Amino acid sequence: MKNQTVIPVDKAFAALRKWVKELDYAPVIDLMAAGHDSPWKLLASTMLSARTKDAVTTKASRSLFAKADTPEKTAKLSVEELAELIYPVGFYKTKAENLKKLAQDIVERFGGNVPETLEELTTLPGVGVKTASLVLIKAFDKYEICVDTHVHRISNMWGLVETKTPEETRIELKKTLPKKYWKEINQELVTLGQTVCRPTKHECEKCPVKGLCPAE
Repeated sequence: MKNQTVIPVDKAFAALRKWVKELDYAPVIDLMAAGHDSPWKLLASTMLSARTKDAVTTKASRSLFAKADTPEKTAKLSVEELAELIYPVGFYKTKAENLKKLAQDIVERFGGNVPETLEELTTLPGVGVKTASLVLIKAFDKYEICVDTHVHRISNMWGLVETKTPEETRIELKKTLPKKYWKEINQELVTLGQTVCRPTKHECEKCPVKGLCPAE
């Protein structure tokens, strides 16, 4: 049943922004983006991060980029070399295959430059809407909404949407969420979902939106 109450968006995001700035924690992709890494590095790291802990993604990314930090260099490596570099990320053999295909495709079709549209990005091997959205936001500073399981779950819990899948949530959030919050909702809700509002444990007393959340 749909929530009868919707979280006050402006107050919630003001509290989240303050909390994230003070918190000594951030998802790995946000840390990389803050370091002004290239669109290719952000794209590759986002692919590696799927079903993988942040610490493992960070280590694998550094190992990969020490050897190959561009699509051109990556395309020249064998799948076996790539697999060895990114081990032990989840599904590392499949990701190594996708990484090589991805690098080759970007070199052949886009001259070595990561494309800047959702439509083009999602034609690349192993790149879905979530990955493409995150790259558009973090690498190109474009207005898009990146929805993972945390954003999907918390957006429904807050009454912002009533959806069954992350892609439905992305579409509906574009109708209900003010555009000024599109770029930041992923960072803040992923951080919230990984720390105090985890799927199996809600530490409401520690939550930055305590007193605002409809689920309390």
